[in-house]
Amino acid sequence: MAKYKIAWMPGDGVGNEVMEATRVVLDALKFDAEYIPADIGWEFWCKEGNPLPDRTIEALKGTDCALFGAITSKPREEALEELDPSLRDKGLSYFSPIVKLRQLFNLHTNLRPCKAYPGNPLNYRDDIDIVVFRENTEGAYSGIEWFPLPEKIATAMADPEVGHPDRMKRWFDKGLDNVAVSTRVMSRQGCESICRQSFEYAKKYGRKSVTLVEKPNVLRETGGLMTRVFRDVAKGYPGIEAWEANIDAICMWMIKNPQDYDVLVAENMFGDIVSDLCAGLVGGLGFASAANIGDNYAVFEPTHGSAPKYDGKNVVNPVAMILTAKMMLDWLGEKKDAERLEAAVASLISENTVGTYDVKKVRAGQPGANSTMEVAQAIAAKL
Repeated sequence: MAKYKIAWMPGDGVGNEVMEATRVVLDALKFDAEYIPADIGWEFWCKEGNPLPDRTIEALKGTDCALFGAITSKPREEALEELDPSLRDKGLSYFSPIVKLRQLFNLHTNLRPCKAYPGNPLNYRDDIDIVVFRENTEGAYSGIEWFPLPEKIATAMADPEVGHPDRMKRWFDKGLDNVAVSTRVMSRQGCESICRQSFEYAKKYGRKSVTLVEKPNVLRETGGLMTRVFRDVAKGYPGIEAWEANIDAICMWMIKNPQDYDVLVAENMFGDIVSDLCAGLVGGLGFASAANIGDNYAVFEPTHGSAPKYDGKNVVNPVAMILTAKMMLDWLGEKKDAERLEAAVASLISENTVGTYDVKKVRAGQPGANSTMEVAQAIAAKL
């Protein structure tokens, strides 16, 4: 019997290719695991009206953790157009399966390391080593939205005791059928959890600072709550500098002085934004790994999407997915294998002889670049 059971979820598009490439590397490591196939993604929305079938949720409950490739998501109207005609009158609505997974399994922490490996020609600088802690179940991605805005909700928002009647008048004037509302819901518990984890990480790994990324001057209640909690938590870590930056300002400072930052912490949407910026500083999404971590379960995924235009061409960079597998090994306690895997990736990057089109700076699919699988095989050979 294998030591671990890993839910295997390639998802959509290039997710299948980068997962196949990662399997080559895990096999070279002789990682002792049984891989349990699990259905997720656009195909199952189109055929079944559910991108995260109940059978997948049950399958995940019998595994130690999950590896996930990529997902395709489209706006509501386009999603309905691609739904099987027999299901279109069933009142179904598309939802992001990865967001639902995060909420179902309470995967409260999204961890995104952004590290510049020497030799990568796409690095902004070689001395960047930033870790982003993103709250993963609340914030602007809570999934509580309306369109059109129901009168009951609008009336409650206009109630002088609980809402903002002066601000709501203009929306009534526009007609509620023309108004969409998305909520940003944050709890003290969620804010404290993600802030404390960021400081604990900084303490464990000798990081000098933790920076809160927020916008409390405009988002006064939700941003204000996060800021107050961050300051309270910071008091328990006197040896670590606690910095604060607005989301717009840090996008400038990260370009000017990225080497100044160690650990960033943010709510869901701001964490999503700033971690992609960080990825751009260390080579792009082809080098950006991520982990969705809860108290008892974790789902590991690269931060890139399904890239439909490259689907089936075997040209995309698998390093992000392979480094994601490294994060899985760390979480499982397989530290030596995680170190070996990262060393192999770093060695390949430092040599700068094997790389996909993004590294070689040629057009995808053109001569001069290595394929997805060739990069994986080169890493596997180093193991």
